[in-house]
Amino acid sequence: MVFLNPEELSFPDPEFCHSPDGLLAAGGDLSADRLQFAYELGLFPWYNPGEEILWWSPDPRFVLNPADLRVSKSMKKVLRDEVFTFTENTCFRKVMEACKEVYRKDQDGTWISDELIDSFVELHQRCLAKSVEVWQNGELVGGFYGVQVGRVFCGESMFAKVSNASKAGFIYFVNAHREDLSLIDCQIFSEHLQSLGATMISKSLYLKILKSRNES
Repeated sequence: MVFLNPEELSFPDPEFCHSPDGLLAAGGDLSADRLQFAYELGLFPWYNPGEEILWWSPDPRFVLNPADLRVSKSMKKVLRDEVFTFTENTCFRKVMEACKEVYRKDQDGTWISDELIDSFVELHQRCLAKSVEVWQNGELVGGFYGVQVGRVFCGESMFAKVSNASKAGFIYFVNAHREDLSLIDCQIFSEHLQSLGATMISKSLYLKILKSRNES
């Protein structure tokens, strides 16, 4: 593992790093420039509050090809009945704050700090970080955010205040962007996203797809 200098904007090449757990580097900072550079390289930050910033590039990588999206009969009914309405990029900071505050089973805290929110808001202002909002009766009840690198959307975190809200938002997003996204990066395994069609691919294939972002 490499320890980063916060004064120097650099990362080790993930293609040549083979940590068993995907941990590539520690340290650095959470500036918008570093975050943008990290996602372009196929890295993402994930760490416990109050500890050193950790940067990951797992192998294999958990992803969804939009063409492989699976929607259950129950979710088709939720969408057909218009239980929720959806928007994009209307309240980015609120979505991040909700992701920070939501209770997560088996987790003591969140890696989403105020500093991280400020930097992601800056990426949002650069039209790189994006959010999806799920509404019910005028209330924000779910959503998620992430970073788009070319035709790859790197999902970061989601929240739901009512049942099916985040799942419905994810399905909406995939269907709305089938033509302009080649891959959705879900980072690490979750049963929630596996049920929607996400699967594992090798890090080398993920990085190849990421590097081809400017060729499409």
